Amino acid sequence: MLMQMARDLSLGEAAKAIGVSADTLRRWDRAGKLRTSRDARNRRRVSAAEVRRLTARPQRHRTGTPASARNRFPGTVRSVEVDGVMALVEIQAGPHLITAAVTRDSVHELDLAPGVAATAIVKATSVMIERGAK
Repeated sequence: MLMQMARDLSLGEAAKAIGVSADTLRRWDRAGKLRTSRDARNRRRVSAAEVRRLTARPQRHRTGTPASARNRFPGTVRSVEVDGVMALVEIQAGPHLITAAVTRDSVHELDLAPGVAATAIVKATSVMIERGAK
């Protein structure tokens, strides 16, 4: 919808399109954060380009996988320490050394061992490991 706008919008229309109140836009205008023009009746008008500028979001990087985790660190397994049902796996990912606490079963299922290519996948406070090519 925003890409199709060609005309200036009223303050209310612009506020709705941006997702803020008209009062917020008035404050932004006074503070110089918003560029407006005035019509013949001295009402503020906001250009479609200005609305697009204020609603622009950065392009997020693609992971190349259907998983939701965005932070992926491909590297090489440096060490695997199994103790009971848990294991610590260290992955050298470029200049980064990442340590993940995983289950013993995961180590065996992924056949993790020093020198194996693997990817550390970080989401929130969890670190998962995915076996894969470097």
